[in-house]
Amino acid sequence: MGYKSIKEWPESERPRERLLREGAAAMTDAQLIAVILRTGAWGRSALDLATELLDRFGALRNLEQASLAEISAIRGIGKAKAAQLRAAAELGRRMFRETASRGPSFTAGRDVHAFVLPKVQGLMKEVFYCLMLDVKNRLIRETRISEGTLSASLVHPREAFRDAIRESAASVIFVHNHPSGDHAPSREDILITEKLAVAGDTVGIRVLDHIIVADSGYTSMLEKGYLKAG
Repeated sequence: MGYKSIKEWPESERPRERLLREGAAAMTDAQLIAVILRTGAWGRSALDLATELLDRFGALRNLEQASLAEISAIRGIGKAKAAQLRAAAELGRRMFRETASRGPSFTAGRDVHAFVLPKVQGLMKEVFYCLMLDVKNRLIRETRISEGTLSASLVHPREAFRDAIRESAASVIFVHNHPSGDHAPSREDILITEKLAVAGDTVGIRVLDHIIVADSGYTSMLEKGYLKAG
């Protein structure tokens, strides 16, 4: 059987016509991607290309995070189609940020301690979090950056700021727990704070604080003078 472009398909089977008729919610992921791509290439329909994209990257989240070079490397997906996909993904992110309700607002270390403590109580290892904030210090999203041993967390600035950059956060607060119950900062905690502050200046995301939480209380690196208010 020879290749048929989507234009040659029965109208009821064409992705764009189905979207107009039944609405976007009735479409599969591949069909929605096919609508964005509009046309096929190299003897394959837009739906064929969309299916290969999903097969190659495994999930929409992986496709959204793929680079233009990775997407356009697929036969039939040139720079123009890759750009269309990236533009659609970015519009989706911006719409989500506009409509998603913001989380709590943090004005002091005690606010962060109250928010994070229930998440780490009873843990026998250190967990390092990044709280991403908007311009009004309201929580956009939180992410767990690393899990360490009882005595140390391994934190790399590249991983620490990756999601904050993606979410266009105005600032961040880093938080980790001390399972020992002693919230006094170690030398390593102080060095990590300095390293993250420098990295934040480099990427243009302000580090508001680095807070150590424990059952007995908390330590704010900003309040203790290990981090400059900027």
